[in-house]
Amino acid sequence: MTSQVSSPADRADGSGGTHTAGEAVVGEQRDGPGQQGAEKEVRRLDRVIIRFAGDSGDGMQLTGDRFTSETASFGNDLSTLPNFPAEIRAPAGTLPGVSSFQLHFADHDILTPGDAPNVLVAMNPAALKANIGDVPRGSEIIVNTDEFAKRAMAKVGYETSPLEDGSLDGYRVHPVPLTTLTIEALKDFGLPRKEAERSKNMFALGLLSWMYHRPTEGTERFLRQKFARKPEIAEANVAAFRAGWNFGETTEDFAVSYEVAPATKAFPAGTYRNISGNLALAYGLIAASRQADLPLYLGSYPITPASDILHELSKHKNFGVRTFQAEDEIAGIGAALGAAFGGSLAVTTTSGPGVALKSETIGLAVSLELPLLIVDIQRGGPSTGLPTKTEQADLLQAMYGRNGEAPVPVVAPRTPADCFDATLEAARIALTYRTPVFLLSDGYLANGSEPWRVPDLDELPDLGVRFATGPNHTLDDGTEVFWPYKRDPETLARPWALPGTPGLEHRIGGIEKQDGTGNISYDPANHDFMVRTRQAKVDGIDVPDLEIDDPGSAARTLVLGWGSTYGPITAAVRRLRAAGESIAQAHLRHLNPFPKNLGVVLKRYDKVVVPEMNLGQLATLIRAKYLVAAHSYNQVNGMPFKAEQLATALKEAIHD
Repeated sequence: MTSQVSSPADRADGSGGTHTAGEAVVGEQRDGPGQQGAEKEVRRLDRVIIRFAGDSGDGMQLTGDRFTSETASFGNDLSTLPNFPAEIRAPAGTLPGVSSFQLHFADHDILTPGDAPNVLVAMNPAALKANIGDVPRGSEIIVNTDEFAKRAMAKVGYETSPLEDGSLDGYRVHPVPLTTLTIEALKDFGLPRKEAERSKNMFALGLLSWMYHRPTEGTERFLRQKFARKPEIAEANVAAFRAGWNFGETTEDFAVSYEVAPATKAFPAGTYRNISGNLALAYGLIAASRQADLPLYLGSYPITPASDILHELSKHKNFGVRTFQAEDEIAGIGAALGAAFGGSLAVTTTSGPGVALKSETIGLAVSLELPLLIVDIQRGGPSTGLPTKTEQADLLQAMYGRNGEAPVPVVAPRTPADCFDATLEAARIALTYRTPVFLLSDGYLANGSEPWRVPDLDELPDLGVRFATGPNHTLDDGTEVFWPYKRDPETLARPWALPGTPGLEHRIGGIEKQDGTGNISYDPANHDFMVRTRQAKVDGIDVPDLEIDDPGSAARTLVLGWGSTYGPITAAVRRLRAAGESIAQAHLRHLNPFPKNLGVVLKRYDKVVVPEMNLGQLATLIRAKYLVAAHSYNQVNGMPFKAEQLATALKEAIHD
């Protein structure tokens, strides 16, 4: 989905959100999928946070994706947070089996999926119990009453029905028999009851689409395309979707609907589409290969949450993309490194456990000094850990997780859309300096989504490379030869010679090379020189200076972040400044090497706070390198920070 917007604006993040905001307009009519609308009250809001929750088989991710796509096409700014179990089909009706999808959308610039939902759609008792603790009093709860049988409630510890015992009196509860209404709407399709029940998520989507004035044509078109081979299933889902919309329009229980205007002032002019982090990263890889005029080769083994990149790239053979699903992680990176030797833009994608298996080959890439992108979509660890939850705990592994002195540059995107630009930057470094590069995303960025402005081609960097074509060194006797480790004096990169080029034959392998000639060398002085040279190459990588957000330059406290903490940190900083507090913010994209001005920036502030979704890995590096008493604020619960949580912690740090 793409949409056009035309002007910028600077608005505070609306991570809180409330249904009491905005202007009420009474008596507005609307045309819908089934009929012309009767008069109902319409309230205009500046932002809304909705969470869909149900069993992992109830289609909550699909429902959230469709609502998000229509919201993006409508022109709202948005941010999403999918949250689902690791099991393919978790036990039905249990708390571990609950899947949810949270969407924050607004008429202005926002940065996070929101701290707490204004609306919870609970498809069963487990979904209600798992999520009610996050829902503020006064919020709306739409409950599928058909699922609140005694056995289902007992399974999650409800001794009495929460719909009847008064425990939900502080909320605006809408009891809706979603299953019954869906079956009734589909009775003319002749579907088995179980098959008809599966469309209840589309009924709920239709109801929410009415409630928030979302477009409907895109969802109907999507359903017909998705089930093109089963047209009767497609039409049944469309019918359920329309029935949900019409139910909202006609029932007395929903007397009010809500409008959130397009965010026409939130973005620079351009064409926008909704994009997830993994999709943006995949597009970034394709763009990098085109800008470098190199074929793209992905050697990968499926692993959550990185597999989507493999799936997406496999669709784009027309762009010169070759994907190889290897038998294991080691084979995946081995094939990628071989492709780099052969002249491709080579990539391997994985998560933390895969990085552990790939570590020896990453060290080989350091020794061979070939460009290779190692994409690590971080997840909760150690070991298998939390495959579908997010974490930032692979930073030290990326920095030091190899034998010997094997320095590797590290780049980290900060938002789902930024995964595109960060990928181009990682490719620039790899190709310019002939080195493997880590690209550290995480599950929150990978699965979350936001609007992305589709760039013009002339905005993309030139990543063109020059392969070695002939001799580059003259011996004392005047003979011209090719030295595979003769370096560029500015970048310290060695030449990239395509195999099969006459006269450029050279030896590769993991044993130490002699400077210049590339011959095997066990000489201690040569090894010392090569180790220091490889380190100097990484240290000398040209990265932009760190930008500081410090209005008035009056702050004495700096909050320093990296990766996906950008959204929550920025939202928290906005809240603090709106409350009159003075605080500075900086965010690192380059983690190895650090920006050259980082040390000077850190010395400027009395206190430096580093929020991370780990136990303090960046803070450890900052303390060691710059001898600054960086204060850690850490979270490792598999979920991103909440803006209010961070704002409270940062305020305490300011006044401590």
